[in-house]
Amino acid sequence: MAVLIETSLGNLTVDLFTEERPLCCKNFLKLCKIKYYNFCLFHTVQRNVIAQTGDPTGTGRGGESVHGTIYGEQAKYFDMELAPRLKHRTVGTVSMVNNGGNMHGSQFFITLSESLDYLDGKHTVFGEVAEGLDVLQKINEAYCDKEGRPFKDIRIYHTIILDDPYEDLPGLAIPDRSPEPTKEQLNSGRIGAEEDIDEFKGFSEQEVQEIMEEREAKANAQILAMVGDLPEEDVAPPENVLFVCKLNPVTTDEDLEIIFSRFGTIKSCEVIRDHKTKESLQYAFIEFDNEKSCENAYFKMDNVLIDDRRIHVDFSQSVSKIKWKGKGKGVEYSKDFKGDKDRDDFYSNYKIKDAARKDSRYDLVFEANDDLERPKKKKKKNKHRGSSSEGDDPRAKKQKKHKRNRSPSPEIFHKKKVRDNSSSPDRRSKVKNRRSRSKSYSRSPVRRNRSRSRERHSKHSGKDRYK
Repeated sequence: MAVLIETSLGNLTVDLFTEERPLCCKNFLKLCKIKYYNFCLFHTVQRNVIAQTGDPTGTGRGGESVHGTIYGEQAKYFDMELAPRLKHRTVGTVSMVNNGGNMHGSQFFITLSESLDYLDGKHTVFGEVAEGLDVLQKINEAYCDKEGRPFKDIRIYHTIILDDPYEDLPGLAIPDRSPEPTKEQLNSGRIGAEEDIDEFKGFSEQEVQEIMEEREAKANAQILAMVGDLPEEDVAPPENVLFVCKLNPVTTDEDLEIIFSRFGTIKSCEVIRDHKTKESLQYAFIEFDNEKSCENAYFKMDNVLIDDRRIHVDFSQSVSKIKWKGKGKGVEYSKDFKGDKDRDDFYSNYKIKDAARKDSRYDLVFEANDDLERPKKKKKKNKHRGSSSEGDDPRAKKQKKHKRNRSPSPEIFHKKKVRDNSSSPDRRSKVKNRRSRSKSYSRSPVRRNRSRSRERHSKHSGKDRYK
């Protein structure tokens, strides 16, 4: 048993499981027969999940069963069919929407992905899409808002029953032809299903190109604002500043100021230089006091020969004068710098930022000539010895006294006691032998002979003295 559903994106052929789900199939077939689903919106499209329809009001909160159309509010819904258990395994599975309390009305959905197991047991599967999977892919790719509602209407235009095995219910009013849609049904507040959305209709190719370039620039500005390179999307460079490039390295600020001053008053004229070598980078920024003077200079000075070089002039795209305070804090415009150009610390409003490290926490990293200029550090020992503050510090004196008076550990006492303890007989004999050896070998043979001669001389001298 099958039903052909004609939509605004193509046709869908649905095969029904009449044996497994008789109540749901009968309700669906009879609603199709009375043209209940004509002009119903796909009011909810969740990408790679489901596409829901079947509500004539288009809100997702309406709809009633075929019994409700005959018997009124008391028969608005019917009970859910649980057995046999059918699962949402394939793309194109057609299932009745659970309206709460395991009750069904007229709304149904079609799955747009495989293996949606979390829907099993909550909604009643009663059919599957046999033909028209490409139409489901188009529905799946529809642009929708945060609530899943498509920006452009996707509608069911007509339903055709290919085979109906069920008898008609008594009192069921079957129309002879499809009814016309009401104004409420067509007024969805979105782009109509058949409405042409060619926004460039009536524009020339040049105008279309300008519009596309403007959109691309806006998208790029939005990306730069997101990553933090711009303070905000609508930030714009000043319109009274010119950018001059392809300069000769010998061209100075005074030269450019004299040349461009014929177009109007110049507030600042800066040739950008390297922050280390102070050499020209061959481009400059010239700021006029008004936009008209800037435009005149732009039109007349481009490709002019200055110092044997053809310069190029364009409007500045720099926003270096705009300082971003942070997210949500706005921006701040830097004041014009007023300084002497002859001073070494003079810098331009459009200077190149010095990316060198400003702190000196990494002292071990030197450049090629830094080791000659950087003084050598003294050792810590010399610092402590030669420092006069330690001699005056009473804490240092206390620490020195504490080191001097510090008593040795008990292990040292134990070792001394062991060394002095020579009460054993073997140790005494060894000591005596050492002493005797030291006495016997203390004098050399030459010294012995000298001592003997001295004794003899003393004896003879004594005898002669007393005679």
